[in-house]
Amino acid sequence: MTDILIRNVAVLDGTGAEPFMADVSVDAGRIAGVHAVGGAGPAKKEIDGEGLTLSPGFVDTHAHDDGAFFRHPDMAFKLAQGVTTVVSGNCGFSAIPADPDQDSVAASGGILAGLVGEFTDLDGYFGAVLARQPAINNMMLVGHNTVRTLVMGWEQRSPTHAELDAMRGHVARAIEQGACGFSTGLIYRPGRWSETEEVIELASEAKAFDALYTTHMRNEGDHLLEAVDETLRIGREADVHAHISHHKSSGRPNWGRIGESLAKVDAALATGQRVTLDVYPYTAGSGRMIEYFNLDRVSRDLAEVIRIASCPAFREYEGRMLVDIAAEEGIDVTEAVTKILTAEKGDRTICIQFIIDEADVETNLAHTDMMVGSDGIPDLRGKPHPRLFGTFPRVLGHYVRERGILSLPEAVRRMTSLSAATFGLKDRGQIREGYWADLVLFDPAAIIDTATYDAPQSEPDGIRLVVVNGAVAYERNDPGRPGIHTGAGTGAMLRYRRDPFPG
Repeated sequence: MTDILIRNVAVLDGTGAEPFMADVSVDAGRIAGVHAVGGAGPAKKEIDGEGLTLSPGFVDTHAHDDGAFFRHPDMAFKLAQGVTTVVSGNCGFSAIPADPDQDSVAASGGILAGLVGEFTDLDGYFGAVLARQPAINNMMLVGHNTVRTLVMGWEQRSPTHAELDAMRGHVARAIEQGACGFSTGLIYRPGRWSETEEVIELASEAKAFDALYTTHMRNEGDHLLEAVDETLRIGREADVHAHISHHKSSGRPNWGRIGESLAKVDAALATGQRVTLDVYPYTAGSGRMIEYFNLDRVSRDLAEVIRIASCPAFREYEGRMLVDIAAEEGIDVTEAVTKILTAEKGDRTICIQFIIDEADVETNLAHTDMMVGSDGIPDLRGKPHPRLFGTFPRVLGHYVRERGILSLPEAVRRMTSLSAATFGLKDRGQIREGYWADLVLFDPAAIIDTATYDAPQSEPDGIRLVVVNGAVAYERNDPGRPGIHTGAGTGAMLRYRRDPFPG
């Protein structure tokens, strides 16, 4: 008798193939079989999948959940949208390497909020997370900003030979312990102070493991095309797979340039270079507000499209547009920016910027092999970007069912097998005998995000069941009621192309 049997369900196996009817059995954490309907034996838990679709668990290729695994080990905001695995450590900010005597949370502007413990490396981090019985799986990148801060502090210069060697050692150690690659956030401090050659040297540490170089590029607006050129150069000269995170063209004057950017990627692919991308399905970005403004010359155009998500200095501002805050207080919108960012803990303010064209989002999603990443920042005290709760159902509901930008089998492939292969998730991403049983049961006619900018912490509709490593982690049988998070705690800490970290 197997542990779980999902009967009479339309299976999207993750390969991009059309759905087929089957029974799927799960035992000892893995998929025991994909059977003809009625051909499987009994199970301890049987689920009728009639009218529903079963797919592999979704892979969030761009997450900032390093600290969330400590603060929110139930990972409810990911589970409820069908995400069973996240890739953390993005944009150059990672939980590791760490010095327990330094405040990594402050150094990241709050992006790594929640980290606790005495760990210093990836093995230590994995052990500390597993002690909290996480709900979902986590794959890690090692971040440039974290490594540079640990070795050089906030020095605005090139590293010495000794400092570069120390940084290389940190990157190599993390990848040896199972990180899937090296990430940068070249728009952020201290990454913005690094020369391309420094990044090439560090990214080259991924070569021996055939791991990735992932990047929040140096510019996503006026100098987008130059930033793409830099990314491609780093990938070529380091001889590693380059991955562009949250591909976009920011700011109204740059809308429509996504086609030019993608043409550069396609040209690189035609030469045999390995390049991939991900996107989030929204017209607003989100991040550390201080990184987007020069306080000596505050951009009015940007200030006018800013909404405050999380603001430790002024909690009453959360969920409000800057222009409304400024009008209420009788100050100029540029003054409001300065007031917030110069206040105590002002540098930890997370904002939402409405800077992306909807047509560019659709162009991205239509591009071959474009993956999906939420880029959500899991600060639940404020009003986070709705992508934290809604990304994957939004793609399947709005862009697949309503807009027809891509087919359902293709969307599922991009969220599962493609992401799993790219980021080295061993035996995951497909409904296939012997693979780990990370599964999502959903209604393709009903799946949709419900999170909004005003009410961002809202679970999506249409997700009926989520299984993580063979255990039911989430169930929602009544669409009118919140889903049930079972607390199974079966999430694993994943290692690149290897078995999970033992724990």
